[in-house]
Amino acid sequence: MEVKFNEEALAVAHKIIARYPEGKQKSALIPLLHLAQAEFNGWLSPETMAYVGSLLKIQAVEVYEVASFYSMFNLKPVGKCLIEVCRTSSCWLRGANEIIEHIEKKLGIKDGETTQDGMFSLKTVECLGSCGTAPMMMIGAQFHENLTYEKVDTILDSCKSEDKRKTYFDEVTVKDY
Repeated sequence: MEVKFNEEALAVAHKIIARYPEGKQKSALIPLLHLAQAEFNGWLSPETMAYVGSLLKIQAVEVYEVASFYSMFNLKPVGKCLIEVCRTSSCWLRGANEIIEHIEKKLGIKDGETTQDGMFSLKTVECLGSCGTAPMMMIGAQFHENLTYEKVDTILDSCKSEDKRKTYFDEVTVKDY
């Protein structure tokens, strides 16, 4: 199966690449990975990373090095709603572990797993930069802070009723390019 952006996504990719001077296009790698992940079902397959590399005229391994370093990129399939729960100091002290256990119990999955229906995946991550409003989680580009069990339940129910993929690279961001 050939991996290729649709016309709209390819136009956005070219606009992103054009921001950087000749010879420095590799600087567009992170935004292109966000775009690719949004376009190709929420994860970056080896073929997708090779395609992004070809757009930037770099080796696929260079793309993999970046994609595998950042927790925001998924190297295996994930559900439509990827729940990323911060587990570092502030969040841990304010109950992140209990929130994670609550999500695991509610959805019947563990960290790193996806629900049977493909709707939810759970991932624990390092600091998401919202220490003052801990515990917190991120779904797509949306931060959810000062979490309680009730808030988590409401958020997950809302995601389930929307039944659409949440990404870092949402429509508002695409229009900005």
